[in-house]
Amino acid sequence: MKTTQDQFSDFRATCREFLEREGAPHQADWEEKGLVDRSFWEKVGRAGLLGMGVSPALGGQDKTDFRYAQVFTEEMIRAGITAPIIISHNDVIASYLNAFGTQEQQERWLPDLCAGRRIAAIAITEPSGGSDSTEIKTTAVREGDYYRLNGSKTYITNGINADLVLVAVKTDAGQRGQNISLFVVEREMEGFTRGDALKKLGWHASDTAELYFNDCLVPKENLLGRENLGSFYFMTGMTRERMSISTVAVASAEMAMQETVKYVKERKAFGQAIGSFQYNRFVLAQLDTEVKIARVYLDDAIQKLNQGKLSLEDAARVKWWTTELQVKVADRCLQLHGGSAYMSDSKIGKNWVNSRVQKIYGGTSEILQEVISKSMGL
Repeated sequence: MKTTQDQFSDFRATCREFLEREGAPHQADWEEKGLVDRSFWEKVGRAGLLGMGVSPALGGQDKTDFRYAQVFTEEMIRAGITAPIIISHNDVIASYLNAFGTQEQQERWLPDLCAGRRIAAIAITEPSGGSDSTEIKTTAVREGDYYRLNGSKTYITNGINADLVLVAVKTDAGQRGQNISLFVVEREMEGFTRGDALKKLGWHASDTAELYFNDCLVPKENLLGRENLGSFYFMTGMTRERMSISTVAVASAEMAMQETVKYVKERKAFGQAIGSFQYNRFVLAQLDTEVKIARVYLDDAIQKLNQGKLSLEDAARVKWWTTELQVKVADRCLQLHGGSAYMSDSKIGKNWVNSRVQKIYGGTSEILQEVISKSMGL
């Protein structure tokens, strides 16, 4: 009988083999086009890598242990695959539907999401603001069996490919933070349009767009959960989302260190390997220690997440610490590679530019420190 550790090792091998065969050879083409082919999504679904926490009756894998999602994310980083699009679809939207959707909603949407036949996005950020979801301007007004949505969203991951968009809107003029609701808007709905793909500094294969809702009529059956409980749903879902982002952070830092240690042993300057200079040795020794601490911190938080014991504040701490470290590691490692890392096809250069946004989405570092300080009674 296989142990749990053996099961994770087998799953990691499955992820690695799949991504090396179906993902890595196409990544450069996807980056040039600005989005990942829809055919890849269906391959991911057939490989059993979507809907990990969803019941098999709904097309999922029933892998409720978050370590499965963690392993898949780590292997995407290792293979150089654009991770945010899968995380947004898999760890965020599908988990919201699985946790808060009615049986009818789950049966209507989750099988296609798990199979990769439909792609999902979550739309919170607006042109006028991002981290403060209580300041949302997009509105939904009830009119009989429909809600009329008006407003816009920006910087939406999967914005071009998305067939289902989980949209945060204001549904009531009540107290601040207690008037947010979530709706699932479908591609074909009248009044829902999207702008051209936005050009970003990094994650070039992650299609990102502005979304517009102009008198968009959404059936009342597409309300997720109850009216005005969106902020509560966010708090519940944020711990998982921030663990996904933190997994990207730690895996990216580990990959950068691995590439850099190898490079400094081979690269010569003044007749010796650059890794043998005391300053460089000490920089790498410090980074190596900090990355190993981050790995322990992340794994401990994920264990608490699995047990239902990870608080919103502790998830904020992990996300803040790991993403700040990721950017620091990426920058120091790029410096040690010198000019070669500043080329557009450099693996370490891509790691550096992709790292920067990690301190922004999923809660900026500044907002996370607000959450943490408030939990201290400050």
